[in-house]
Amino acid sequence: MNHPAIDHDATHLTPEDLAALRENLNEQRLFRNEQLAQLAPAHPSRADHFLERQAAAQLEVRVKLAASARMVLADVEAALRRMDEGRYGVCHRCRTRMDREHLLIVPQARYCTRCRHLRETSG
Repeated sequence: MNHPAIDHDATHLTPEDLAALRENLNEQRLFRNEQLAQLAPAHPSRADHFLERQAAAQLEVRVKLAASARMVLADVEAALRRMDEGRYGVCHRCRTRMDREHLLIVPQARYCTRCRHLRETSG
């Protein structure tokens, strides 16, 4: 991923930050769509009992990987919508601006660090 240099001294997201984050999110979306295409269930032709069990185990892993990829893809697409709507970088829970460094690390984040921690410890 080649992204323009991001100024880490600024306190708020700059237009350059947003452009780099959008590029990152678009790359993630492309990767997840490609991953989902590769994880589409393969239907084995005729197989003996061992191969059927092996295929079932592989299918279970593929289903879990696909579910995870769909969740990340949904988060990425939601972040891109928030960017388009001018709501990007605002915590869904407390409505404060999220920490710039947090967004640079997890561009699809919906919650600030504090609220994410509260959600993880309360549930």
